[in-house]
This record gives sequence, C-alpha cells and structure tokens, in this order.
Amino acid sequence: MIKKVLFMLLLLAAAPLMARGVYQTAEAFLAEAFPQQTPKAAVIWLTGKTGKTAAAILQHRPNRLRIRYWADGKRSAWILDEIGKEKPITVGIVIDNGKISRLKVLAFRESRGDEVRHPFFTDQFKQAGLQTDLQLDRSIDGISGATLSVRALRKLARLALYLEQQRAQHDAS
Repeated sequence: MIKKVLFMLLLLAAAPLMARGVYQTAEAFLAEAFPQQTPKAAVIWLTGKTGKTAAAILQHRPNRLRIRYWADGKRSAWILDEIGKEKPITVGIVIDNGKISRLKVLAFRESRGDEVRHPFFTDQFKQAGLQTDLQLDRSIDGISGATLSVRALRKLARLALYLEQQRAQHDAS
C-alpha cells in the first residue's frame, strides 16, 4: 500500500515534466510540407514597417532581425518561436495561398499548457487567414489552464500570415 502511494506521488510530481518535449524536428516538418523537395531557405528582415508590425503582433520586439522561411510558389513554411509563460514554444506553420494549411507544435518547453500540441486544438487554425486589422479571420477556442500557450500560438499564426503577405508582395514586385 505504501509503495502504491509513493508511486502515485512520484507520478504527480513528474506530471509537469511530461509536458516538455520535442514532437517533431524542423527537418521532418519541412519534409512533410514539401514532399517532393524542400526548397532552399530564404530570409525576411524585420526592419522598418515589417519589424514594427511584427512587434505589434507579438506585443514585444522580435528577438531576431531576420526570420527564415521556405517557399515554393504560393506555399511557404515558417518555423517560429514564442514565449508561452516562461519558455519558448517552437511552431511550424505551412501557408497555402494565404491561408494556414497546417500548424504544428514542434517543441514545447513549458511545464504546463502542452495541450496546444494536439490536433483538437491545432486543427482550428486550418484555412485561417489574416484580416486587414492583423487579426485571424476566425476565433480560436482557448484551453483552460493553457491560456498563455494558446495566446502564443495565436500570435505566431498571425505573424506567419503577415510575413507571408510581405513575402508574396516582395515576390510580385
């Protein structure tokens, strides 16, 4: 009986640690996004208006001056990080024709809130676009106990869509 109680206490103590993990590598994510061949990485600079808009979306200055992306025609893939509560969450986002076709949590480093990695949550972003006010064109339901993780993923979805707009405008000119 004492062993069972100790075992249960150990499980409860370890539960927050189980939330952390790498769920998919960047290479595997890109291979799924571009099954034929992964395009060469390109960069977009977060300077001037683009940097100011990125800061407004994130609600803080971006921690980088440039962001890598991969694109082939009207399909692009972005691997972005945002702080949940205290640690970065790494998310891969695929955009087709200006809409999110896939959003996947690649790495989660927080002790809580990892429910955002499951398809019941990430599938809400499918076919989401960006409105002129830089908000998503659909509401994303939250998860009780994962508010900051949910907020981080919403910001990253908006940022990826905005950066894709900038990339498309640049490629068109």
